[in-house]
Amino acid sequence: MNDLRKNPPQIPQGVSLVDTHCHLDMRGYEDLDATVASAARFGVTRIITVGIDIPSSFRAVEIARRFSGVFATMGIHPHNVANINTETYDKLVTLTEDKANKIVGYGEIGLDYAKKYAPRDVQLKEFRSQLDLADELHLPVIIHDRDAHEDTIEILNKKKPFHSGGVMHCFSGNSELALKVIDLGFYISIPGIVTFTKSETLQDVARNIPLNRIILETDGPFLAPVPYRGKTNKPEYLIFTAQKLADLKNISLGEVAQQTTANAESLFVLKSGKDLH
Repeated sequence: MNDLRKNPPQIPQGVSLVDTHCHLDMRGYEDLDATVASAARFGVTRIITVGIDIPSSFRAVEIARRFSGVFATMGIHPHNVANINTETYDKLVTLTEDKANKIVGYGEIGLDYAKKYAPRDVQLKEFRSQLDLADELHLPVIIHDRDAHEDTIEILNKKKPFHSGGVMHCFSGNSELALKVIDLGFYISIPGIVTFTKSETLQDVARNIPLNRIILETDGPFLAPVPYRGKTNKPEYLIFTAQKLADLKNISLGEVAQQTTANAESLFVLKSGKDLH
């Protein structure tokens, strides 16, 4: 573990990584200048900071406007849908009206039957409503699915096609579910959990699905990969997830970086960028 910390993988010159899902507005990122600067030193040149309710969506926009290599998403997480009112979606639509807000996706949205912070019927209703709004706004969807695979896939299949695409964030299913997600035209997002010793199912998914359908994420400040498991997750730690994916597929880190970055650019229509400022 100490050796990995002292000698982390090195991103090859000429390629970079995109952290497609981070929560830069949360505790653990009090010094944002240091966070984004350190990420860039490890080759993570772009970060998408994700909204989960109205306040965090507005903070995501504020952060994205501050740094050239940071982009924002907006949406209402299933934990928070019980608080939705008639003004909620109007406020989100307002955010998209200014291109300088750098909104590149809608989410994270979806279903969470593990925590049950919101009633299931409310989650289902607002998930459908948010998918419709994302389609109206021509934004790719970022899907949260925890212990709700069957309902999630059923709803997505009924709502397809998704003209702006989407991603199953922090993928937690098996290879069978992964193929169903890919059949929707979606990407699979691989988090740092793939580095955990007992994550055989996710490792199997990462090993077997096509690289051109994979993007990478930290989900920071949560789910830090080995060798920082249990610590605050930082965008710079994405390098460990990328290296694990390379090991599982028996390909180079450079190939993983090149393809997953191209995938992220395609899904979120990101401008190219070499630096986080």
